[in-house]
Amino acid sequence: MNILLLGSGGREHAMAWKINQSKKINNLYIAPGNAGTSEFGQNIDINLSDFEAIKNCVIEKNINMLVVGPEQSLVDGISDYFLEDSILHKIPVIGPVKAGAILEGSKDFAKDFMMKYNIPTAKYKSFTKSNVEAGKNFLETLSAPYVLKADGLAAGKGVIILDDLDQAKKALEEMLAGQFGNASATVVIEEFLDGIELSVFVITDSKSYKILPEAKDYKRIGEGDTGLNTGGMGAVSPVPFANKEFLDKVEVQVIKPTIDGLIKENIKYKGFIFFGLIKVKGEPFVIEYNVRMGDPETEAVIPRIKSDIVDLFIHTAQETLDEAEFETSPEYCTTVMLVSEGYPGSYEKGKRIENIENIQDSMLFHAGTKQSGEKVLTNGGRVIAVSSYGDNMIDALRKSYKNAEKIEFAGKNFRKDIGFDLK
Repeated sequence: MNILLLGSGGREHAMAWKINQSKKINNLYIAPGNAGTSEFGQNIDINLSDFEAIKNCVIEKNINMLVVGPEQSLVDGISDYFLEDSILHKIPVIGPVKAGAILEGSKDFAKDFMMKYNIPTAKYKSFTKSNVEAGKNFLETLSAPYVLKADGLAAGKGVIILDDLDQAKKALEEMLAGQFGNASATVVIEEFLDGIELSVFVITDSKSYKILPEAKDYKRIGEGDTGLNTGGMGAVSPVPFANKEFLDKVEVQVIKPTIDGLIKENIKYKGFIFFGLIKVKGEPFVIEYNVRMGDPETEAVIPRIKSDIVDLFIHTAQETLDEAEFETSPEYCTTVMLVSEGYPGSYEKGKRIENIENIQDSMLFHAGTKQSGEKVLTNGGRVIAVSSYGDNMIDALRKSYKNAEKIEFAGKNFRKDIGFDLK
C-alpha cells in the first residue's frame, strides 16, 4: 500500500523508519519531511494547513492511508475533511476527528472530560478576561507552586509554574492579554501535584486499544530539570518506576475510562492517545492528553515496538485492533536531543551538521534539519535525536551520549543528565 505521513519532526522520522520496515508498504511519502525522512520515502513540500494540496497529493500518488503526526492538523480537522470528501472518504486516516482532537486542542474541555468520567486529575478552574479577578481570587485559595495553562495549543510552551502568588496573578493577566495568542484566551488554573511524571501511549480503533511502551521525557532546557520548558530534551523507555502494579492502575483508572468515555460521547477516535501522567504516592493522575505520539518520546518508544506498525494501522482503520498481534522489545531505548544554541528562545538556522555518517550503535532521528545539496543543515530548535538500545538504561545512555558528542554543528547543545532521576 501507499502511505502519506504528515509532519517534519523527529516523531515523523521515527515513524517513517518503522513504516519502511513493513512488508505491506509499497511507497511512503512524507509531507513535508526533513533531511532524515528522505532515507525512507519521498519528501513532498506541502503546507500542512493546505488540505486541498494534501488531497491533490493523495490523488496523484494513489495514497491508500494517511498517517497524521502533528496535533495541529488534527485539531484543524484533517480527519473530518477526509471523511466528508466524496473522493477521500474511503481512505483511512490514523488520527482522531476534530471532536476527539479537542482533548488536546482545549485543556478546559479535557479537564471537563476527565471530571465527567472520573479520571484522576488535579482540581482546576478556567478563566477568561471577563473574570480575571475571580482567577486571582482562586489563586489565593491554592498553595504554591501555582500552575497556569493556556487552554489551546501553544507548541508545548503554554504552561507556567510559579512559586510567588503575585507573579502568578501577573502571569494570569499576561496570558489572558494574549501572551500565547488565542491559545491563552482561556487559562486553566489547577492545583500543583507533587510527584514524578511519565508518558503512556495507546493506539485505539474507537472500540479496543493496544498499550504501547511507556516513556519519561525531560522538558526543561537545563540539567536537573531547570530553566525554560522545551518541546523535549530526551526520553527513556521503559520507565523503571512504572512497574506492572502501577501500569495496571493506569489501565483501569485512566486508559479504560478514557476509551469508554469517547465511546459514550460517540466520538470515532482512530489513532494515538498520549496520556501525560504524574505518579503521586503510587497513584496515577492525568496532567494532559495529547492526541498523537509525543516527541521525543516517539524516538524511544517506536524502536521498542517489534510488531509491524502498518499492520497495526490497518487493524485500527478496520476496527479490528483486538485481533492484531502486538509485541514489544524488553530492551531499553534512550534518546538524547541535540538542540540549537539559544533554544527554546531565538536561535539561528542553516548551520552545517557534520559526522552523521560516523555514528555507530545509535539511530539518528532528524527533527529540525533540511537537505541542501550534499549538506545537511539545521532548520529548527530541536535538531537531531540520538536514540540507542541497551540491556539497561545506563548502557543505552552511554551509547547515545557517545554519539551525541560525535555530531557537530555550530552552537550544538544537549542535556547531559537524561535519566538522572531514574538511576
